[in-house]
Amino acid sequence: MERTFVMVKPDGVDKGLIGEVVSRIENKNLKIVAMKLMQISEKLAGEHYKEHVGKPFFPALMRFTTMGPVVAMVIEGPNVIEVMRKLAGATNPMEAAPGTIRKEFAMYVTYNIVHCSDCVESANREISIFFNEGEIVSYSKSLEKWNELLK
Repeated sequence: MERTFVMVKPDGVDKGLIGEVVSRIENKNLKIVAMKLMQISEKLAGEHYKEHVGKPFFPALMRFTTMGPVVAMVIEGPNVIEVMRKLAGATNPMEAAPGTIRKEFAMYVTYNIVHCSDCVESANREISIFFNEGEIVSYSKSLEKWNELLK
């Protein structure tokens, strides 16, 4: 089953949107297989956003990411990367589709509530930065178990 990394950024935590993001994930019938509230260090933020090192916005991105707690999650489900990217909306909230998390709650490109991995390689790398395998809990939903019994 495909997995992705999702992070409620400091602005999402500050605005009390953790439950909103989790509800939207669960409403898409995706599984949260790992989740933790944490304060990201500069070292961890630098590792997470290493592809942006040297870009003009990198210092501001680092300050923002480390300014308050985040909620890091591993989400599992069919086509989960694509589903989460659509659920989050475009990086720029002004360009995000109506009904997406960023369109409804974000104000700026940097302060855009959530981070979602953009591909399988990024998801695997980001998951390994924030979680060890012992923190990821694989499980079957009761409906999945029931469907297996009916086969």
